[in-house]
Amino acid sequence: MQSQDVAPRPAPGSPADRVVDVEQAEAALVEHYPRLVRLAYLVLPPDLGRGRRVLTAHALAQRALPRGRASAPVIPAQSTAREADPGYAYVRLQVVRTALEAGLPLTLRAWPKRAQLPPLLPLVRGLRLFPRSGGAEELALDQLLAGLSGPARAAYVLRGLERLPDGDVREVLTESGVTDADAALREADTVAARYGLLESPEFDPCSLQARPTDLMRRRRHARAALAAAAALAVCGALVALPGDGWGPDGAAAPVYARNPAAEAALDPGRLVRISPAAWKTSARTDFSVWPARGDLTGDRALLRRALAVWARPGGTVRVSATPGTPSGGPSGPPQLLYAGDVKTARVVILYDGLRIARYAEPKEGTAGAALDFARVDGAADAEAAAVVLDRADGNVRYLTAPWVTKAAERDLSKPGAGLMDLPLTDGITSPMASPATHAGACTTWNVLQLTDASGSSLVSDLGELVPARLTAGRPTSPKEATGAEALRTWAPFACSLGEVRGQGVRTVNAWGYARQSLPDGNGSAAWVCTRAETWRGDGTRVLAQFHTPGGLFGAPVAKAGDVPACGPRDPHVLAGVLWKSEAGSWYLLAAGDRKTESVRASGGVSGSARGNLLAVRTRQGVRAELRGTLEDGRSIGGLR
Repeated sequence: MQSQDVAPRPAPGSPADRVVDVEQAEAALVEHYPRLVRLAYLVLPPDLGRGRRVLTAHALAQRALPRGRASAPVIPAQSTAREADPGYAYVRLQVVRTALEAGLPLTLRAWPKRAQLPPLLPLVRGLRLFPRSGGAEELALDQLLAGLSGPARAAYVLRGLERLPDGDVREVLTESGVTDADAALREADTVAARYGLLESPEFDPCSLQARPTDLMRRRRHARAALAAAAALAVCGALVALPGDGWGPDGAAAPVYARNPAAEAALDPGRLVRISPAAWKTSARTDFSVWPARGDLTGDRALLRRALAVWARPGGTVRVSATPGTPSGGPSGPPQLLYAGDVKTARVVILYDGLRIARYAEPKEGTAGAALDFARVDGAADAEAAAVVLDRADGNVRYLTAPWVTKAAERDLSKPGAGLMDLPLTDGITSPMASPATHAGACTTWNVLQLTDASGSSLVSDLGELVPARLTAGRPTSPKEATGAEALRTWAPFACSLGEVRGQGVRTVNAWGYARQSLPDGNGSAAWVCTRAETWRGDGTRVLAQFHTPGGLFGAPVAKAGDVPACGPRDPHVLAGVLWKSEAGSWYLLAAGDRKTESVRASGGVSGSARGNLLAVRTRQGVRAELRGTLEDGRSIGGLR
């Protein structure tokens, strides 16, 4: 029986046998705080999300102090800077124990532990905090660790970050409440020992990036609170006044103003109805030529309720709108696109020239009505080819434009998988899998391919009423993403569409701007820039992504918001990544588009090259500034 990998227990009277007081534990916590927070971040379950993991890791480390004098654990610290420090050993044990508790599922049989609840402190409002993005290897390791159980993840981190032998890891896990530490060690063995990556900035919750939360939503909430207070005061004064009653308007709030134009917009008899043949002779291919479809287009009571709720939604109505979309009532009679039964609901879809409004109510009663808005001003062709009719059970069903002759589903991440036809019934597709509702790791991304007399186009559900159009090619002349080359460009980066869910996205373009031969004979890598444009104009998102040979998916290496890079106004981009070859050497790789004349790096690593590609040997963890010179002499910086 081998026992040499178990650290010997200190003899009585040694530091580990002493009690630990608050001052000693606090000194160890302050001295080693960044390491303890990194330890908590790595052990916490990744499905918490990066922002909550950061705050929870800090909270667990800050709560690791004893309330009074406490017995030191028998496992000494293994690093020379922390060796035989009972204070550090104590707070490390508390961090591991509470991080494992945070990953336990909530049950109805017992009160939740404090670590299982969102932390009250530290408190951050109005910002999203997350560690700096690492390279493809760090992303791959994070995904592998996410697949481990909590104890196995703790075992891997204690081995790699704390350099503990298996015997000491086993005892730390046991004292942390793990019932089968040997099983955790065996499970940890299934992940390759790439311990050096645990020290990378990807897993450093003390070196953070900050981004604002949804500013438009915060502003809407503040305005809604003021409007609600004013409406409550007005309605309270008018409740006693005579009127026609609330019944005909369903879930709408009471009428608080008599205005002829507003009342005309709420009259179902004045709804705009387009002839079913109008699109055939019109030069326009937008929502204005959609006919009214559905089996309830003649139900005046339903249409009246939909219009009334749009103008003044009651307190029980669930209202949602894409960022930058006003949610007020129509200025005049809107156009009816659809009214009909969809499974257990009645659905009405309206268009006022600026927005699509979708009203849904249960077939029995009006409790639980919902009203959704999407901005569609200027939509034409593929952008006006489909509207989400409903989502249920992870599937989505679309109402398509009258000029659409064929609909099909395809997996964007597998360009050779082919198409699966979706039958059309009065313009309504059969249900297809929606990536917008998928939880967990992304392995596929299903999109809708629509065909009409002029060709085919791809659109993707991003959790909103109108799907986003997908294109590929140089930003000044993007093409529909249905060709073989476009599909190959999109395939490794399909899952990156999850980054822009719910952001009011109009189009997303993928531009393969460079290919680079990798050092040490490791093949060639693809550089792709994806740019998401929104309906409101601002809020654009740009990702520079990197795909190495043999990898199923690419990895984002740089991102930016509201910048002209990679777009029609500035069709240029420069990005870099730290990459490790199969031989174990680290390199700074950088690539610009074809009109980049030279690239240079400075800071943690120096180097330059003629042309649009740069490869400089370096070491792990360095940071560099990139600058490029275009053919016209203009200088550009690296995307960040």
